[in-house]
Amino acid sequence: MDSYDLDLYLLVGASVLILAILAVRISVTAGLPSLMMYLALGLLIGSSGLGIEFGDADLALALGFGALALILAEGGLSTKWEHVRPSIGLGLLLATLGSAVSVLVVSLGAHYLLDLDWQLAILIAAVLTPTDAAAVFSVLRAVPLKHRVSGALEAESGLNDAPIVVLVTAISLGEIADGGVWKFSGLIVFEVIAGAIIGFGIGWLAAQLLRRVALSASGLYPLVVLGFTLLAYGAAASLHASGFAAVYIAALVLGNTELPHRMATRSFVEGVGWLAQIGVFVMLGLLANPDELQWWHVWTGLAVGGMLTFVARPLSVGISAVWFRRSMREQLFIGWAGLRGAVPIVLSTIPLAADVEGSRDLFNIVFVAVVIYTLVQAAPLARLASWCGVLSDDIRDVDVEAAPLERISADLLQIRIPSGSKLIGVEIDELRLPPGASVSLVVRDGSTFVPHRTTRLAVHDELLVVATRQVRESTEMRLRAVGRYGRLAGWGQREDPVS
Repeated sequence: MDSYDLDLYLLVGASVLILAILAVRISVTAGLPSLMMYLALGLLIGSSGLGIEFGDADLALALGFGALALILAEGGLSTKWEHVRPSIGLGLLLATLGSAVSVLVVSLGAHYLLDLDWQLAILIAAVLTPTDAAAVFSVLRAVPLKHRVSGALEAESGLNDAPIVVLVTAISLGEIADGGVWKFSGLIVFEVIAGAIIGFGIGWLAAQLLRRVALSASGLYPLVVLGFTLLAYGAAASLHASGFAAVYIAALVLGNTELPHRMATRSFVEGVGWLAQIGVFVMLGLLANPDELQWWHVWTGLAVGGMLTFVARPLSVGISAVWFRRSMREQLFIGWAGLRGAVPIVLSTIPLAADVEGSRDLFNIVFVAVVIYTLVQAAPLARLASWCGVLSDDIRDVDVEAAPLERISADLLQIRIPSGSKLIGVEIDELRLPPGASVSLVVRDGSTFVPHRTTRLAVHDELLVVATRQVRESTEMRLRAVGRYGRLAGWGQREDPVS
């Protein structure tokens, strides 16, 4: 590679990156998953567009797995345990029992209704089953959900990659026929549990180390935290355990530990997660070749996606939720919001790299199903969430680092007052925030001012509330209570921050 080639690659790569980042704003405004924009970019510059050739399935698989590890690390580090904890049981069942139900139903339908051979039918079912955190939350960022709903979706998308990767790999390499179904099922259970244990152990040890060792520069903390999550992936994979389970659990532990520069770390890994999403989606767009698509690929993708979306997914959610008190409308939304994204397309490169017969057809079918049904499911999500009653309160809080001094342990809560909130007209003093919390700044009509104790709040005001970590939760409870019940909140009402 000469310097001219490097300059050209940097020029094209930087241009694609900037366009992809700008596409995030467009996708959020349009209510569409950003992955559609990234896939479109890949197709635009690919063999059917500008002519860039990319067909290395092995490289695509390696890069795809690396990107998924980074996306799961970002998901774990940005997940609040108190939000996921009430739904971790449902999320775990959806990732295991629910996935098994989906694979069974879709594979039976693909074999008996579409006349696909058993290997291809099971591979398509397995590849399409896992939900994708990047696809789910690129849409749900604009749809504030109750924590019991978003927590279940996030836990499922973080945990369901692990067993499906083992399943698809084993089918592609013919390991199920060699060892038998029961032996293989035990292998899946072992790999997932072992990966989770390894991830928890490395995450806990890393948290203890980072709380006791002062690094020379604040910018090193995000790097070392991300490094520990990837260490968990590598350690688990080298021991024949699930690296995806390990990286997610390790990141979840580290993300919920009081570490120095915690919020800076979250901001850094969020950027890395976006970069991984952009890279993997553009790469998969390059790997796809629209000229290869035939009508039977489109028809099969529509049929298999329909089986999954309208039959297998609702059934798997219903069976998993029978152990929990979830309304039918809540189950309906969880079933519909199980979006597919990079994960199914990346998984389809496993049989492609193993040169399984019909693997190129499988890739094309999965590509069609993911693109079409992601668009179909994403479009009505906001209206469906409202109809199902799973929308959270409009109060949103963003915790950021309060000060660069390490001895200051505080959060900055950013609250925007929506129309209809009972915070409107309440005086600052009437908020009755706990000791250790105060409203430090109000942003109104583009101007900022320090409020007086008698300042009345107005619609669309943004409050910056500084709270010590000890009273963070009670401060949020109080703000939510006043937003729901008004200045008399606390007189007979329950202040509950968990929706």
